[in-house]
Amino acid sequence: MRIALGADHRGYHLKERLKAYLTANGHEVLDCGSVSDRACDYPDYAVPVCLKVTRGQADRGILMCGSGIGMTITANKVTGIRAALCHDELTAEISRRHNDANVLCLPADLVSEDLVRRMVDVWLTTPFDGGRHARRVRKLMAAERHLCRKAKAPPEGGRGREAEETPAEG
Repeated sequence: MRIALGADHRGYHLKERLKAYLTANGHEVLDCGSVSDRACDYPDYAVPVCLKVTRGQADRGILMCGSGIGMTITANKVTGIRAALCHDELTAEISRRHNDANVLCLPADLVSEDLVRRMVDVWLTTPFDGGRHARRVRKLMAAERHLCRKAKAPPEGGRGREAEETPAEG
């Protein structure tokens, strides 16, 4: 399986260890950064991973930051992405079975490396159940398409200049 990985500075070391683990288990890894534990911005790595998934260059994506929250929020802004923040094997399994998650987000500061490996193994091997869950995912994707067409411009007010910067595309 082709897996795109991305992490900010807080997830960098976990990403490097996970990259080695995945490669040793026969997966092709596309490393979208970061390249060090120097402070950086999570959207700069979440967006390229998600674009690789939506463009078919990767089968799935895995994102890591300190809490996993920033990566999850960013990933779910990309049309076609169903990112799930998981903390254990059950949430990893359910994200695949029920939600057909195509991006796994991990909290590098909150879970052990051993647990991460177990979650990733479960997430990569769990199929989507389909059935009633497929109906729900279709509704989710239809809502995304409808809402993205309607959103022409960001709302005025309440946004600082930093929030308006566009993340780098990879």
